[in-house]
Amino acid sequence: MAAAAALLEITVISAEDLRLNEKNPVKKNAYVTVKTTETNLKTTSMDGKRGGYPVWNEKLLIDMASHVKYVTLEVQCKNSMGNRKKIGSALVPVSDFMGGFWPENYLHFLSYRLRDDDGERNGIINISVRVKQATGMVAPHRRQQSWAAVGVPAVAKGNWETLTGVPVWYGQ
Repeated sequence: MAAAAALLEITVISAEDLRLNEKNPVKKNAYVTVKTTETNLKTTSMDGKRGGYPVWNEKLLIDMASHVKYVTLEVQCKNSMGNRKKIGSALVPVSDFMGGFWPENYLHFLSYRLRDDDGERNGIINISVRVKQATGMVAPHRRQQSWAAVGVPAVAKGNWETLTGVPVWYGQ
């Protein structure tokens, strides 16, 4: 296993609208597993009270290797028989909390849509992430663009200028 390049402090805050299926909400015993790799994971305690709207507010410290591009959040619950059921999961891009755009030790509050194994929407998870220690890690950078090159050339009062627009993605 590669040496840890960063130490993440991930606080699993809460989740919203968790369902066992289309009609039945989760009743109790929901918990979250945070993974940077298949063998490097941490798990929260179970929320036995709040059903489909659990609150954990639990801080997890987890190592992350430099090759990791996503952190996986997986929400599961246990029924009265002790059987586990996966409710949904979300992939958190490392670029959402690393990349040189934020000061060191910055606290990010993030929310992600959970998807079940069929890809259907199944709730939302709320977390915070802080990079506690990054050693020798080249953070993934978002693609830089030259704004002067984006747009349509236009002449305004004899001077060449560039009209720019912001691309917007619309869809579900």
